[in-house]
Amino acid sequence: MEKETILVVDDERNIVELARMYLENEGFRVESAADGGVALEKARTLKPALVVLDLMLPVVNGWDVCRKLRTESDIPILMLTARSDDVDKIVGLELGADDYLIKPFNPRELVARVKAILRRTTRTPVTTAVLSHGNLTIDLQKREVRIDSHPIDLRTREFDLLYLLMENHEIVFSREQLLDKVWGFEYYGETRTVDVHIARLRDKIKSSDVSIETVWGIGYKLVSN
Repeated sequence: MEKETILVVDDERNIVELARMYLENEGFRVESAADGGVALEKARTLKPALVVLDLMLPVVNGWDVCRKLRTESDIPILMLTARSDDVDKIVGLELGADDYLIKPFNPRELVARVKAILRRTTRTPVTTAVLSHGNLTIDLQKREVRIDSHPIDLRTREFDLLYLLMENHEIVFSREQLLDKVWGFEYYGETRTVDVHIARLRDKIKSSDVSIETVWGIGYKLVSN
């Protein structure tokens, strides 16, 4: 079987080599880039399975790299940040990162997060179910969402969230349950990740006949308008 390629983008050589050692020990092929410009070129040519992306980069910063990659592809992105500020995490997630890791990090946690993201993003649908509520339709096999006849562009996790909520219409899920069912039980992130994705999803389906309601102190549910 061909090894999956992980692109590690960081201008700190010791971090790149540490990540390379642990990821290669787990059977991955590792490529690297020390600045955002090279990172974009390599992402386009290598088409890696996942990008480990530092935010503080020369030439082109990590936020801009993330933003650009999201306009071109759905490559999973694990964001690295040297600061624990919520703002950095939220901006990165809103730009389309799938997860984040704060420096300094345990390289075993890096490997675990990479594996968990790849499992989530390569999951194969096991049913051909098509769900509809009002004018909103979601096709699991085709990975398509439509409001009336208009297609809605959802990212991987947004689609999975919407499908779960539609399949369980009017049922409340806590943030922890959503993390478990959509991100996977090995996900190490904070529940704020759910809030960011829910906010984006709400905006994208606001013209539909359903909405995502906050149940204060508990979580979220999908309701008919």
